[in-house]
Amino acid sequence: MILCIVGPTGVGKTKLSIELAKKYNAIIINADSTQVYKGLNIGTAKITESEKEGVPHYLFDIVSVDTNYTVFDYQKDVRALLEKHSQENIIFVGGTGLYLKAALYNYVFDKEKEETKTYDDLSNNELYNLALKKDPNMNIHQNNRKRLIRFLNKENNSIEECYPLYNATFIGLTTERKTLYNRINSRTDEMFNEGLIDEVKSFHAKNMRTKALNTAIGYKELYKYFDNEISLEEAKELIKKNSRHYAKRQYTWFNNQLPVTWFDVDFDNFNNTIKEVISYLEK
Repeated sequence: MILCIVGPTGVGKTKLSIELAKKYNAIIINADSTQVYKGLNIGTAKITESEKEGVPHYLFDIVSVDTNYTVFDYQKDVRALLEKHSQENIIFVGGTGLYLKAALYNYVFDKEKEETKTYDDLSNNELYNLALKKDPNMNIHQNNRKRLIRFLNKENNSIEECYPLYNATFIGLTTERKTLYNRINSRTDEMFNEGLIDEVKSFHAKNMRTKALNTAIGYKELYKYFDNEISLEEAKELIKKNSRHYAKRQYTWFNNQLPVTWFDVDFDNFNNTIKEVISYLEK
């Protein structure tokens, strides 16, 4: 059995994964692009050793923050794990949909042409129109010149349709938007109480400005605070805002890219949610 537990931040994916792993004697594989990094713990809501309850976990804390760990790297690492543990039950947990798509589908990475063009003579609008001609479904913003040029320099993917390589079940946890946003806001406050400022400060003090730290929510905002660009309160509010926006994008991605069956979370009695998911799996 391969089971994927997905959904936005703060809905209880980790808790559900542990309970299902214990029931089905499964291993757990990380599907969160920030939790692969060592030291990014509080801000990524990474599972603690005690929370693992003895369940084997993989692809957590595998690279340092100064490593540019890509989805291509993840695909290679996770495919090796899938082969090694092919006779075991496997549970993926995380909110990075592209990681799951790369792991479980025939996801092929575009190759860039040997001769790349700079397109210096074209405006952003002209680049955008060229990109649309290449692919009408292209969704790169018009002002993102770097990505547009990279897109134009890539060879077309030879595979017309992305299809699954493994028989996987996708379980999504959800709740009404207001409840989710309140949970995100509360969890951000908890992260600050748990020491998020010190965690980020330890990297900033070493002047570490890697891709992981520059893009991860909770870290990039506090870097602005330490750089005296915004106040601490502004950083906190920005973390909450960016987390809410990210949750919205996660819903959109999962609904469009993966065959997810969604379950409304009972936060008053999470056991009800666990039972509902198990009932669905054992039908």
